[in-house]
Amino acid sequence: MFPSSRASVAVIGAGPAGLMAAEVISAAGIPVQLFEAMGTIGRKFLLAGRSGLNITHDEPLPAFIRRYGAAADRLAPLLSDFDPLAIRAWVQGLGIETFVGGAGRVFPEDRKAAPLLRAWRQRLEQQGVEIHTRHRWQGWAEAGRLRFGSDQGEYCTEASAVVLALGGGSWPRMGSDGQWVELLRQQGIDVAALAPSNCGFNCAWSEHFASRFSWQPLKSIQVAHPASGRMPKRADLMITAHGIEGGAVYALTAALRAEIEAQGHALLHLDLTPDRTQAQLEAALATPRGKTSMATHLKRRVGIQGIKASLLRELAHTEQFTDPVLLAAVIKQLPLPLVSPRPLAEAISSAGGVLFSGLTPSLMVNTQPGLFVAGEMLDWEAPTGGYLLSGCLATGRAAGLGAVRWLQGTD
Repeated sequence: MFPSSRASVAVIGAGPAGLMAAEVISAAGIPVQLFEAMGTIGRKFLLAGRSGLNITHDEPLPAFIRRYGAAADRLAPLLSDFDPLAIRAWVQGLGIETFVGGAGRVFPEDRKAAPLLRAWRQRLEQQGVEIHTRHRWQGWAEAGRLRFGSDQGEYCTEASAVVLALGGGSWPRMGSDGQWVELLRQQGIDVAALAPSNCGFNCAWSEHFASRFSWQPLKSIQVAHPASGRMPKRADLMITAHGIEGGAVYALTAALRAEIEAQGHALLHLDLTPDRTQAQLEAALATPRGKTSMATHLKRRVGIQGIKASLLRELAHTEQFTDPVLLAAVIKQLPLPLVSPRPLAEAISSAGGVLFSGLTPSLMVNTQPGLFVAGEMLDWEAPTGGYLLSGCLATGRAAGLGAVRWLQGTD
């Protein structure tokens, strides 16, 4: 791959990062061929938008950038160049208004992904982007040519620059299967192993508890993770046959994975009565219960019943039920051990990917001039709430602009 007066760019992967890269490159007047393994573009983007497309998040930029954890410093310039306000302006430029919903999340006016994707595709086609679906990238052939598998057999093409935006390893049925990891490692490119992010975790439930409460919500609790040092958070969780899921857990994925890797398990603390103090619980539970059962006593005195009562029985020790002080303490800090994350294929997103240490600031591979990487292929992760899509858009834009500058000889 090398700059030339007849330069063209291959963008591989038609998710948000690839689409954004194709947009900025074609806007510069450079021919773009966009390749997608699936039958349509933006499959995961559309699926994510079924419950309301969360585009970005409306919070001060410094706090916004901190959401990207260990990769925040590396991503800061890219996120600043295409911040939430710029993203909203870009969406508006496609003819779609946005609004700020609950908890600062930003949505299209109709909350749908399909209209935005249709307008986006129309813009790309107007800018001359050639879209090739059902073309699965299979690495490189001789002389650096790109190899694809298609319905018509193997297809090879040349490009002066390439932007890889193949996604991570979550939701493989949508095309993000992570098969690119070995292809890049064979080229000497450092790639951290893909791991589940924004995912549920396995717990060692008893058969009785799992069968009775699987896929039932655990509402109005407070979740704390002492090892991460974060403030406890009010939340609802979902009990599953295997463990737990929910936004409060998703946001802790990186810290929980690290704790499991170091100690073999991670520990959450659940406050089952966040609106009562421990002293209030102690006083209520100290009331003599006579012949009343413990289940009735908990229900009448402190409102613990149903799934909360069963979870307390599942996780607390027998002796803690005999002492009001001990019982109040465990209700306020019920320890929940997490055994392992759920499989990558079930995760909302993935961690791991191409290491930033092997890339230039414009996301070009140091050892492969003209090869750029964007989106979830990069080694970063972020919580749900608009941060994932924002990161993909910002890195796709950066890689696309980097390709333009490299082809023009200005980078």
